[in-house]
Amino acid sequence: MENRLSPVLAFAFFGLLCYNLADATLAKFGTAANMEEAMDEVVYRGVRLAEDDLTFIGKIATDLPIIADLSRADVLLCCPASRQQVKIVAHARPHSIQPLYAESLREQRFSQNDAPWIFRAMAGAERHSLRGMAGQIVVMRDLLPVRREPSQVIGVLAIESGLLAYERHRRRNSAFRWAIRQLQQMALRGELEDTECLTPFGEHDGVIFVDSSRRIQYTSGIATSLYRRLGYLDSLIEHKVSVLDPADVDLVEETMRTGRCLERETDRRGLTWIQKAIPIRSTSDRGWPGLWQRLTRASGGESHVVGVLVAIHDATEARRTEQELRVKATMIQEIHHRVKNNLQVIASLLRMQARRVREAEGKLILEESINRILSVAVVHEFLSQNETHNINIREVTQRIVSQIAQGIMDPSKRISLKVTGPSVYLPAHQATICALAINELVQNALEHAFEHKAAGRISVSLGDDGERISVSVRDDGEGLPEGFDLMRDGSLGLRIVQALVQDDLRGTFELRGNEGVEAVAIFPKST
Repeated sequence: MENRLSPVLAFAFFGLLCYNLADATLAKFGTAANMEEAMDEVVYRGVRLAEDDLTFIGKIATDLPIIADLSRADVLLCCPASRQQVKIVAHARPHSIQPLYAESLREQRFSQNDAPWIFRAMAGAERHSLRGMAGQIVVMRDLLPVRREPSQVIGVLAIESGLLAYERHRRRNSAFRWAIRQLQQMALRGELEDTECLTPFGEHDGVIFVDSSRRIQYTSGIATSLYRRLGYLDSLIEHKVSVLDPADVDLVEETMRTGRCLERETDRRGLTWIQKAIPIRSTSDRGWPGLWQRLTRASGGESHVVGVLVAIHDATEARRTEQELRVKATMIQEIHHRVKNNLQVIASLLRMQARRVREAEGKLILEESINRILSVAVVHEFLSQNETHNINIREVTQRIVSQIAQGIMDPSKRISLKVTGPSVYLPAHQATICALAINELVQNALEHAFEHKAAGRISVSLGDDGERISVSVRDDGEGLPEGFDLMRDGSLGLRIVQALVQDDLRGTFELRGNEGVEAVAIFPKST
C-alpha cells in the first residue's frame, strides 16, 4: 500500500484544520467587540516603539524593493501612528510590473474606517488575503503582521497586486510560489542580508529556483529562453545545477554557504549576464515541502537556507551601447581638445602679429581678438576634459578673467577683478555664447571705465533662479556719458554682446548707470 493520503482524506483533513483554526481564533478574541478592544490595545501599545523595534522596522524597509520586484506587487509597510491611525512608513513599487500606485504612499495615514484590514492585521490576525479597491482598480491584498515577539505586533506588511497579476502568480509553479512566500517571511524576520547591493529585478529578467539538494525546481519562461541561447535546449527542471555553467554553480554554492544576497556580472559565450542570488530560508525541516508539510504547516524553530533564487538579467545590449557611447565620448573629447589647440595656435599667431604693430589702436584690436578666441578655447578645453556636455560657467568665467588680467590689463593701474555667484551649468552652445559675452563686457569695462582713474573694481556676478540665468558685470568706474544710447554710442564689444544675448541666448541685455556701470544679461536656461 502506498504511503500517501488519498485526495478524499487530504481534503477532509484540510477541512478539519480550517475548522480548528477558526475555533482557535474565536477562542482568542471572542466576540467582535472583544476583537475591536484587542486591536485598540495593540495599536495603543505600539504607538511608542522601542529603539530596537524602530531598527527592526528600518531593516524590513531596506529589504522591501527586492520583495516588491519578485512578488510583482506594491509592498507597503504600515506602523501605528496613534491610537486611531496607522502610517505607511515605507512603500516599495515594483520594477518587474506596472506599479499599482503612480506615486509613493509613504507617510500617508489611515484611520480604522479608511483601512480596517490593516487594523485587523495589527490586532494579531495571522497572514490572510482579501480583495479590495485601489481607486478604480480591483486589488488583492496579502497582509502579514510584523512581530518582534509572538504576542507583539509592531506593524503590518501589505503586499498589493492587481487582480490579473495575482491570478497569474497563482498559476505559477508551486515551488516558485513557495520560495516567494518564504522570501516574504524572511523579510518579516529580518533575515535578508545585503539586499542593498542588489540592482532592481526588471520586467524582462528571468529567474530560477534551486532547492537545497541543488536541483532546479523552477525556471521562468525568460530564464528558459536565456539558457537556450547558451545551448541548453532541454527543460532544466529537476536537473542538478551542476549541468549549468561553473559560474552558476559557484554563485549558488556561495549563496548557500554564506546565506547572503550576491550579485555578479559574467560573460557567457558573447553574452553579458547580471545575476542576483538570494538565499531562501525556511523553518521547515525539509525545505521545499511535500504534501503533508503543506497541509500541517510543519516547521521547526530556527530557519536555515533551503534554496536559492537566481535572477538573470541580460545586459549584453546595454553594455554594448555603453561601450559605443564611451567610444563616441572619447572621440568628441579628442575633437574638442584639437579645436582648443588650434584656437590657441591662432591666438599665438595673432599675438606675434600684435608685437609688430606700432599703432596703439591696431595693437588693442588684435589683443581684443586674441581674448575672444581664447574665451572660446576655454570652453573647448572644459569640454575636452568633461564627458558631459554641461559646462560650469563660473569656472570658465574665472579662467577668462585671469586671461584678460594677464593680457590687456594696464599694469600701471590697480584694478581688481572678482567673480561671484554659484556654479552655473550650461550646455556647450550656451556656455560658448556666454563666455564670449563675459569676455566682451570685462574688456569693455577695462577699456572705458578707468580712463581717468588709477584704481577700481570689476566684478562678474552669476545667478540661477532655476529657470533663468543672469550675468552681471559691474564696475565702479566713471559711469555712462550723459545721454548715452547703446545703439548709437555703444562700442563694438557692447553691440556684439547685445546681438549674442538677444539673438543666440533669446534673452535681454541692458546697461545701468549707478556709481559706475552695470551690464546685465538675463536669458532662459536651454531645455
